[in-house]
Amino acid sequence: MVHRHGSRYPEVTGTELQLAHKLTDAKGKFQAHGALSFLNDWRNVLGAEILVPVGKQQLFDSGVLHYYQYGHLYPNDGSKIIARTTTQRRMSESAEYFLAGFFGLGWTHNATLERIIESRGFNNTLAGYKACNRSSWAVGGQTSRDWAQVYLKDAQKRIQANLTGDIDWTMNDTYNAQALCAYETVAVGFSHWCGLFTYEEWEAFEYSLDIAFAGGTGFLSPVGRAIGIGYVEEVLARMEHHVLSSPTAQINTTLDNNTVTFPTNQNLNFDFSHDSNIISILVAFGLTHFAEYLPPTHILPDREFIMAYLEPFAGRLDIEVIQAPAPINPNRSVALDEVYEGGPPTSYVHFVLNQRTVPLGTSLKECGNRDDGWCEMKTFLEVQKVQVEKAEFEWACFGDYEMPEYGGVRDGRPPRKR
Repeated sequence: MVHRHGSRYPEVTGTELQLAHKLTDAKGKFQAHGALSFLNDWRNVLGAEILVPVGKQQLFDSGVLHYYQYGHLYPNDGSKIIARTTTQRRMSESAEYFLAGFFGLGWTHNATLERIIESRGFNNTLAGYKACNRSSWAVGGQTSRDWAQVYLKDAQKRIQANLTGDIDWTMNDTYNAQALCAYETVAVGFSHWCGLFTYEEWEAFEYSLDIAFAGGTGFLSPVGRAIGIGYVEEVLARMEHHVLSSPTAQINTTLDNNTVTFPTNQNLNFDFSHDSNIISILVAFGLTHFAEYLPPTHILPDREFIMAYLEPFAGRLDIEVIQAPAPINPNRSVALDEVYEGGPPTSYVHFVLNQRTVPLGTSLKECGNRDDGWCEMKTFLEVQKVQVEKAEFEWACFGDYEMPEYGGVRDGRPPRKR
């Protein structure tokens, strides 16, 4: 399992707090009317960076749910399991709340939490972007802002019409007001900002985040595969029960070449990461199911890449290995006595993203068109070795290439070497 942290306050560098500070500094210099009247008495109640109360509950509840689903896989041959997170506070606390939900308050008797340094200069597959010198966030972010200029025109006029006095309300402020709605809601349970926008404007806001992440670390990013490929290599190593001794991609060989810190026979593996990193992990696995191009001029209907579904606060990817006594019929509509086909014991891989099956055969054709979305383990491992090569980590993260414009990349890989 790789799990995103729970709901949090905005990041210190977040533009949402820029609007909050702007309004605080302008207190008493402007008047708000109509639906904006709440601004006359509004004050910023948001902290920064750490988990909000419901974020703690989300991880605890997830731990409880995972115990119901996978608790039978513990004990771990009588030894404590190794769970992994990063040194960032919200990451460490998310892991702790999850483990408390899974094992109880005495979880330290059952698990050791390995905190991997999250900082530039340290290899960490749970924050793969820290070991990548190239970034396309500027491209994804700018394209998202371009889309905001399209869908927020009416909202901008409505807000400006209800403000008088000394305040320069910009289009960026209107966008940040939408973000404040989300952050205030998870922080205190309610936000006046939410009622300022129409349903269609909220759909468009959701789409703006999809654009940003698709271009920042998804299939529309030249480093999309590279950022997540180190974690993919770790998953494959666990499946094949070996350590990693080669310092490729973001692999931390100090940790991954030692069975004390990188166990190779655990039934349960709990890792904790960030949304952008998990998106890149999906890309690195070659899940082209989520690779569609998102135009910045209109909402793409019926798309698969929706951040609110893929990696919301507390989102997670469970990777199950299922051992069967014989090959399982890919047609699950058959009678019970026809579930198994003739053959030896067979293992399968099952991807579950936020409690929904990701049909591996849709992206990885070698897996076949199975009703259950599974892939035979042997086939999966063969396919993934090709995905590792496709990532081109060194060139993607350290190559001297011109950063493509939005849409110039569709497969999470950088432009070819000349």
